[in-house]
Amino acid sequence: MSASPPEAARERGSYPKGVARRQEILDRALEVFAKRGAQRTSLRAIAQEVGVTHAALTHYFGSLEELLVAVYRESELRADAEGPPPAPDVSPAEQMRISAADNREIPGLVQLYSTLVATALEDGHSAAQEFATQRFARVREDLAQRVRHLQSMGRLREDVEPGLVAALVVAASDGLQTQWLLDPAVDHEAALAMLDRLLSSPRTDS
Repeated sequence: MSASPPEAARERGSYPKGVARRQEILDRALEVFAKRGAQRTSLRAIAQEVGVTHAALTHYFGSLEELLVAVYRESELRADAEGPPPAPDVSPAEQMRISAADNREIPGLVQLYSTLVATALEDGHSAAQEFATQRFARVREDLAQRVRHLQSMGRLREDVEPGLVAALVVAASDGLQTQWLLDPAVDHEAALAMLDRLLSSPRTDS
């Protein structure tokens, strides 16, 4: 029985030199994908762009799908490390609007994310399926917590279910992101700002 992707990754990079080499390759791969996106290509072609042998890329990542997942996860880790997380009182739609503004600077990684999600919908792509399922669940839970917090502060409508709001915001953000990839004229940020207004509690003057 073959090892699962996480176990296989540990086996391939369990020694200090192996960990360092894998990170070095991942750093370079991240630069490549940030510029070019996840165009349909072979692991061999990517190895050439990254500047390593096909055997080295296969040794550390196993498959093209595992490499794409590793690259996107690394991009998320870097984004999280660049600054503090959004304050608890930032609304779900506003949080996604901020992310959308950042994503405009790295269209290649936006395309990579969209490719991974599309791949996850196909049979036989366990690495992409695990990545997308876990990420969606994590993001929905974070946004649902924000909804509950803002409802307790009276800033968000009380007649909306937090989990459904979270799913709606994710769907809106991802869908708008796809539209923006196809047509840069689509104002992703303005649409999310409008959704934020629709979800906000009406303000009453004292």
